[in-house]
Amino acid sequence: MKILCSAILSAVGSVLLPYCIAGSAELACADEVSDESLMASADARIEEHRKTGVRLVIRDEAGSPIADADVKLRQTRHEFLFGCNVFGWGGQDNGQLENAYRDRFARLLNYATLPFYWPSYEPERGRPEHERCERVARWCLENGITTKGHPLAWNYSDASWFPSDTDELRRLQMERIEDCVSRFQGLIDRWDVVNEATHFDRDDLIERRAPKHSAMWKAAGQMEFTRECFVHARKAGPKATLLINDYRVDPAYERVIEQLVNEQGKPMYDVIGIQSHMHGGARTSKALWEICERFSRFGVPLHFTEMTILSGECVGDKPRGEPWPSTDEGEAYQAEEVARVYTILFSHPSVEAITWWDFSDLSAWKGAPAGLVRADMTPKPAYDALMRLVKDKWWTSLDAKSDPRGIVSFRGFLGDYELEITVPGRKVVRLPVKVAKPAEGECEVEVRLSR
Repeated sequence: MKILCSAILSAVGSVLLPYCIAGSAELACADEVSDESLMASADARIEEHRKTGVRLVIRDEAGSPIADADVKLRQTRHEFLFGCNVFGWGGQDNGQLENAYRDRFARLLNYATLPFYWPSYEPERGRPEHERCERVARWCLENGITTKGHPLAWNYSDASWFPSDTDELRRLQMERIEDCVSRFQGLIDRWDVVNEATHFDRDDLIERRAPKHSAMWKAAGQMEFTRECFVHARKAGPKATLLINDYRVDPAYERVIEQLVNEQGKPMYDVIGIQSHMHGGARTSKALWEICERFSRFGVPLHFTEMTILSGECVGDKPRGEPWPSTDEGEAYQAEEVARVYTILFSHPSVEAITWWDFSDLSAWKGAPAGLVRADMTPKPAYDALMRLVKDKWWTSLDAKSDPRGIVSFRGFLGDYELEITVPGRKVVRLPVKVAKPAEGECEVEVRLSR
């Protein structure tokens, strides 16, 4: 049995002009585009960018075509990364809740963000808590879930043991980056290297939350420190996927990205991360598209790294301890907006991943009703809406017979498949197949059957 795949390449997507809408037939300037027109044309863009034509050829051991072979093809995984942080893994005292968390996560998602916040990851100097992340990462890989570490450098808080000497702290920061990236190679090969470099010097960080780390960053210089972090991450992980990540989507973030280049002027990052917490209400389709268009000019994939739409009162924040419940009305709103936002982003060729933040209300950031599941791990309508998209509408299954030339042709979503071929007088053949976007034409898969 032999499998031949011609021109199987991973498509990043074309570089698009700022503020223009990319479609299969035309480009329209942003001032001519509406939320309604973007949604109306989304399915056509998804068909173009997230699927490909596949030509499956079935032959016998002599190379002759086999007609009338029964073919079953079932998608098992998306190439696109549908993710969430997995911070709640192992955190449920109730075993039933823990099992439900893991089961619902693995059934829907293929991408997980693991926590590497320095002060909590290394609460005592020289004693980082690697073991927990190793357990989570191994569970992810066992369940076909791609992993990412977040973040290697961020001045959100100081550990109690951080030294006041800025040079010493800078040295320790670079050692930490190399240690994490090298230690987890093969388990975690994607990293948010620097988080929120654009506004690292905001007052609450300097004066209250992270005075030592902020002083170190300021002494080094905004971009000098950021570039140095990427140098050490690349040294430890030459083949790792490195992200710059920020909550800003204004020109200030674009300026950081423009300056994040090496001495030859080449980007030091592989992916641009855009957080997208939307506690105050979801962005319009047009606003989301324009963000994608502006940042796609850098020619690398875009990841929406921290997507939040609430199922309760939509406000930026609430006083600590004040109830912030999920409501029936809020859950209906969240489900509707999740379907819309994911459809728009999935239809943009530069977007490679969407990560939700957080999976459950039980451990959600700021105590907000942000989860796809409730605190008791029952699914919200948003979870079901996303499941219908990811594992139904955007999912390929096929039952067919090969034609007289031994060929089965179809269009399928990019990703991994299980192929089953039944021919009378031969053993049933089952094998994995990858469907990826070729440089041109269609994806061709040849299977040769032996007796």
